[in-house]
Amino acid sequence: MGATLLVVALGYIVWAFAVGNIDWATVGDYIFHPRVMHGVAMTIVLSVISMVLGVLIGTATAIGRTSHNPVISMTAAFYTWLFRGAPILLQLLIWYNLALIFPVIGIPGLWHAPTVTVMTPFVAALIAFSLHEGAYTSEVIRSGLLSIDAGQHEAAKSIGMGYGLTFRRIVLPQALRVVIPPLGNEFIGLLKMSALASVVGFLELTGTAQDIYYVNTKIMEMLFVATIWYLVIVSFFSMLQMWIERRVSRGFVNGGKH
Repeated sequence: MGATLLVVALGYIVWAFAVGNIDWATVGDYIFHPRVMHGVAMTIVLSVISMVLGVLIGTATAIGRTSHNPVISMTAAFYTWLFRGAPILLQLLIWYNLALIFPVIGIPGLWHAPTVTVMTPFVAALIAFSLHEGAYTSEVIRSGLLSIDAGQHEAAKSIGMGYGLTFRRIVLPQALRVVIPPLGNEFIGLLKMSALASVVGFLELTGTAQDIYYVNTKIMEMLFVATIWYLVIVSFFSMLQMWIERRVSRGFVNGGKH
């Protein structure tokens, strides 16, 4: 009975969209439009670069959180608290409007430039997303590092392996198996969150769709175009995530080695 009701409900939704006041021809005309494709590319570029920088920052922060030096550990904890606590939309707006408090930025005696020319929509979005992701991924990576038994560190030390070699050869390979799934989920979330960059004028996918419907007035049609592409992008990276998870999990069955 439940399955029948579900099929009927889905059928009704499909029928409603089919007969609704939607110009599907416009959706077809714009799905591969050059401006839309540029927006898709900008969404991927912004998300990938932000995630790479975020993971690098997060790794450094996670290591800092585990440091025995109180200054380093407290600084890392403060960074995590600050950028996890401030809404990403506010971070975007603050970075984009940085020229209001710092008209000129640079390195004293070496280089300086007007902040308004440096802090472009892309740069503001990149900084905001990278620092935001760095704060979140630091906790993911820290949990992965803490999942490694302390005895493995002692065993590596007993055979003369230094901290750096132990981290690269023993800790990191095992931690990756723990952190890849949540990092993949973070990246999927970042792909969708990148739509917020449109508020500072960066023409990623959502911003491009808005820019087009301001002219052709086909609001819902352009929003459907953007939705279709988000689904395609997320589906692709979700499959890539599953492939990476299988690769890093080779040699382990149900959490244990063969």
